[in-house]
Amino acid sequence: MRKSRAALALVALAAVTLSLINASWTASRPTGPLVLIAHRGVAQPLDLAAGGCSARRMRVSGHKFIENTLFSMQSAIAFGARGLALDVRASADGRAMIFRDSELGCRTDGSGRVADRPFAYLRRLDVGHGYTADGGATFPLRGRGVGGMPAAEEVLRAFPRATLIFTLAEPRDAEALVAAYRAAGVAIAADHGFAGPPAALARLRQLTSAGWLLDREASEACLAGYRAWGWLGRVPESCRGTTVLIPRRGEWTLWGWPYRFLGRMAGGGARLLIGGDAPGTGLDRPEQLGEVPHDYAGLLLIEDMHDVGRALRR
Repeated sequence: MRKSRAALALVALAAVTLSLINASWTASRPTGPLVLIAHRGVAQPLDLAAGGCSARRMRVSGHKFIENTLFSMQSAIAFGARGLALDVRASADGRAMIFRDSELGCRTDGSGRVADRPFAYLRRLDVGHGYTADGGATFPLRGRGVGGMPAAEEVLRAFPRATLIFTLAEPRDAEALVAAYRAAGVAIAADHGFAGPPAALARLRQLTSAGWLLDREASEACLAGYRAWGWLGRVPESCRGTTVLIPRRGEWTLWGWPYRFLGRMAGGGARLLIGGDAPGTGLDRPEQLGEVPHDYAGLLLIEDMHDVGRALRR
């Protein structure tokens, strides 16, 4: 009987100790800025769930901005964004173009693949041509995006102080983007990040060691290690230098969530990013803001900078 009581006491003591080690309420609040990252500048809200051409499923909005254009990027910065997350597609002649899709037919008045068209052709297109919110009865952005597909070097020159995250689709996009840095006379900075599939990121790392990677597999490995050992206050070495994609659901599996966890990750050399529901997306509904810790200091990816992003300015 005494042995049972002693064992229970030890278990209770261990539970209390673990609770105190991982208690969020005793942790200091994170220091540093909240960095709003506008996904594609100010973009039209789209229904992405059904697949196919999302420009044909535009939701009614209160603005005329077109994603991935210089004007929408400038407006996102004016609305409070400190950075931009942009898509890169290499043209047939090796220019790094800022455009979401591999195919042109959904959003523009062009046809074929970006990779098969030269810069001069892409530059003439209307990037607002295909957007409709009423099944094709009207096209409210048609004619507004003529000549609106920028090259990456234009972005680099226009936003020298912004945090920039470039999403690559394939290895040749990495080659075109590194060439764009050279053409712009801009060095890859510490606040420049690169996302994409393993082959594209591997090619980028063959070309340059500068900047940081948004590598989903590396993030998952970091979090898996932390779930295994974080109860001891340990941050795995795999987290150092990693951009950690913080889940907005299931965060209870992260020891010390939120403030103890955030502090440990920052102290362990990890970069923090919170995004939207689907991989590669940002917050697109105001109610999602309640799932972000109030004093969060890190990167916050915003899909709807016009409505959700402006509500977060601080």
